This record gives sequence, structure tokens and C-alpha cells, in this order.
Amino acid sequence: MITTKLRILMVEGAKEDAELIKLHLQKIIENFELKIVDNLENTTQALQDFIPDVVLSDYDLPTCTGLDILHVTKETDESIPFIFITGSIEDEAVAENTILAGTSGYVLKKHMDSLSEKLKPLLKRVAFEMFEKVELRDQIRKNKIAVNQIYSYIDDMASDNQEQKKNIYKIRKNIEHIKRKED
Repeated sequence: MITTKLRILMVEGAKEDAELIKLHLQKIIENFELKIVDNLENTTQALQDFIPDVVLSDYDLPTCTGLDILHVTKETDESIPFIFITGSIEDEAVAENTILAGTSGYVLKKHMDSLSEKLKPLLKRVAFEMFEKVELRDQIRKNKIAVNQIYSYIDDMASDNQEQKKNIYKIRKNIEHIKRKED
């Protein structure tokens, strides 16, 4: 059983599959926080607000593809492990391309009865990589949440004044500089 607390973002279009995956996660992870979304917009929001430790995604979603989800995940934070749990990757060449695109692995839904066995080594690797960085990870998560809130506030501001626009630009540049130092 994995004892490290994991924050998991699941991107799944089928509610039944999401529930089944959740049951398998409960078999292998002692303590986890799960957020389930089913589209690109909610994924983007969850990546900013929820700050997951790992993303589990279906490949074939109602409004986008798993590659779209992978792209927005890596664009947000390239260090977030990404695992496909899908019924769509049957072709080995497609599976190879998903690995090359930046996934940490994939599990086929046709193996749903043994999903916990298939997921466990992938999630153990995630937990192991996080174990030594627990304090740092929490601080980075808090910082990212604060930065995202600042960005949101800045975007919402109606800045008619040119001076305000210059100051906002300087603030954004400083925040980006700080984020690069943290990464």
C-alpha cells in the first residue's frame, strides 16, 4: 500500500469508469485526494487550483483528446507525472508515441479487473520521487496557488491607465522570474 498522500487529477468522460478507477486507487493508496474532471477547460482550472501530484487521463474524451490534456498538463508544469488509463491505445505505435510525448505510462481499460496491479508500480514511482521533497512540494504548491491567484486578480483588473499596465507587466515578469528559480 502506498502511504504517501497523493493529489490525483483524473480526467475521465465516463462516470462509471471514474468510479471503478477510484475503487482501484483505494486498494493501493492509503490516503489520496481525488478531483475528477471531464474536459480541457476544467482540467486547466484544476491544474492551477488543485495542483495535482499526478494526472490520470483517458485518451478518448467527449470534447478533446488525451493528448490535449497531456499538452495542457505539461504546459502548466512539465514535472507532473501523467498516466493514460484508456481503452483507445491498442496500437503499439500509438502507445509508443504517447510515451514519447511525455507520459509516465499507460494502462489499458481492458485490464480494468487488474487495474490496481497495473497502476501500483507507476504510482509507487510517483510517491517515491515525492517522498524526499514533501516540504518543498507543499511550499511550491502554495506558491503556485498564490501566483495563480495573483494572475487571476491581475487579469480581472480593468487597467485603463498606461502606468498601471506598465506596473502589471513588471509584476508578471518578476513572478515569472521567481517561478523559474523555483523550478
